[in-house]
Amino acid sequence: MAPPEKSGPRANEDIRVPQVRLIGADGSQVGVVNIQAALRAAEDSGLDLVEISPNADPPVCKLLDYGKYKYEAQKKANEARKRQKTFDVKEIKMRPGIDDHDYDVKMRSLMKFLGEGDKVKVTIRFRGRELAHPEIGRRLLGRIQDDAEEIAKIEAMARMEGRQMIMVMAPK
Repeated sequence: MAPPEKSGPRANEDIRVPQVRLIGADGSQVGVVNIQAALRAAEDSGLDLVEISPNADPPVCKLLDYGKYKYEAQKKANEARKRQKTFDVKEIKMRPGIDDHDYDVKMRSLMKFLGEGDKVKVTIRFRGRELAHPEIGRRLLGRIQDDAEEIAKIEAMARMEGRQMIMVMAPK
C-alpha cells in the first residue's frame, strides 16, 4: 500500500529532481544548483528547502522555516474564509388580500433583511377561490418591487409553484 499523499508543498528529502533554482533565506537568487548542494545549504543555515514553484523548469525552491511557512499559509486561509460573505435567504409570507398596515409591517421586515445583506424570498399563498385570481398576487408583488426598488434587485421573477407565487429579491 502506498503512503498517503502529503498536502502542501514538498520539502527537503521529498523533492526528487536532480537540479533546482535556489532562492536564499533573504530572498536573493542563488541560481541553479543540484539537489544535494541545495539540501546542504538548507542544513547549514538551519532552515528547510521548500519547493515554491514545482511546475517551473527547473523547480524553484527556497530556504525557509517550513513550520512557520505552513502556519502563515493556514492563517491566510482562515482570514480569507472569515472575509467571505454568506447569504441567508429570509422568507416573507403574505396573502393576496393583505391589509395596508400588515403590508407595511412586512415591508419593514423586508427592508431590514435587505439592509443586513440577506436575500429575501417573498411568498404569496393562495387558498380556495383566491387561486382563480393570480393577477391579484402579481399586482401585490409589483407593489413590493416598486416599494423596494432603491435597495433591491429582483433575482427571480414572480412564478407560480402550486398554491403559492414566489419572487426572490437580493440587495443591490
